[in-house]
Amino acid sequence: MLFLEEVLGIIVDLAILLFEYIGVGVIIFAGIRGIIHYVKRDPGTKLLLAKGLAMGLEFKLGSEILRTVVVRELSEIYIVAGIIVLRAILTILIHWEIKNDEGEKMAGG
Repeated sequence: MLFLEEVLGIIVDLAILLFEYIGVGVIIFAGIRGIIHYVKRDPGTKLLLAKGLAMGLEFKLGSEILRTVVVRELSEIYIVAGIIVLRAILTILIHWEIKNDEGEKMAGG
């Protein structure tokens, strides 16, 4: 049983790293893409950037949820729960911003 627990820990740790790196990569890509569209004066830059940030945060949130699998102490649970709540709030706010921007585009154009 201890062997299976160690295997699960290794798999979860690798998955957490993978999700973290993907999230960071998506956020960097969205930022660079946002800068390019901003320089071109594209009116959809804000929406494009918000969607990229939201996608990156989804991966980061997934890694935090996976992190709860390997938590050993109650204090760690509080820290991970706080991070999850903050990232979830950020994701909700960004999705709200995206919905409002898309609604304005529909109404205006």
